Amino acid sequence: MSEKNRDGRRNARERLAAEREKQKAAERRRRTLIVGASVVCVLGLAAVIGVVAANSGKDDSKKAGPVVAPSGAQGQDALAIPVGKEGAKSTLTVWEDFRCPACKAFETAYRPTVHELADAGKLKVEYHLATLIDGNMGGSGSRQAANAAACAQDAGKFSAYHDVLYENQPEETKDAYAENGRLIELAGKVDGLDTPAFRACVEKGTHDSWVVKSDQAFQNGHFGGTPTVLFNGKNIYQDQSMTPAKLKRMVEEADRG
Repeated sequence: MSEKNRDGRRNARERLAAEREKQKAAERRRRTLIVGASVVCVLGLAAVIGVVAANSGKDDSKKAGPVVAPSGAQGQDALAIPVGKEGAKSTLTVWEDFRCPACKAFETAYRPTVHELADAGKLKVEYHLATLIDGNMGGSGSRQAANAAACAQDAGKFSAYHDVLYENQPEETKDAYAENGRLIELAGKVDGLDTPAFRACVEKGTHDSWVVKSDQAFQNGHFGGTPTVLFNGKNIYQDQSMTPAKLKRMVEEADRG
């Protein structure tokens, strides 16, 4: 075999190895949710989308009645649902939409770490609910799922029901969460949640206006998409070096400090 042929094969092998490594790196980024704008549930490039969503929210607010915050809601206008110990040194603020595929991807990747840190008293999580997909895709599943989650908060079952909603998230184009029956059916997966009080809360839309107000706060925040994840006030979701392990280190360092 000539020296030229050997060099050609060696170069081909090197290119193949480089390409495989590139693919592995891309897969690692996907698994750890190193995200760019393409996988964020975005607000939309055209201003008209935001106008439509905002107007839709205003119409919903008129229909829904008085603002009723769920039990234990905190923060400005009582729009945050807290999970974890109040005295934790670190706070993770999550703006999310139960119809948003990127929100589900974040939950799948980070949930075990977030639960571990919250259960250990090292991290407090503040959940803010948005209805971005309703505005962009049409339908009402984001709002009705958020209302049901707020009803679960009233029953002290928010965290478990929150996880169930993501585990059973329908396709983005299928507005399955617009059906109260489906939301009540999923409550059966959370011990003690499917009660007459929970059913009445879901069916009456008790927290609908609160959800609309929460979404308006999200729109006013100009975050750009869901999920938006803030660690002690700093947006970390699109940090390309962020992983569950890194988040855990950050929380533990803050806890020791």
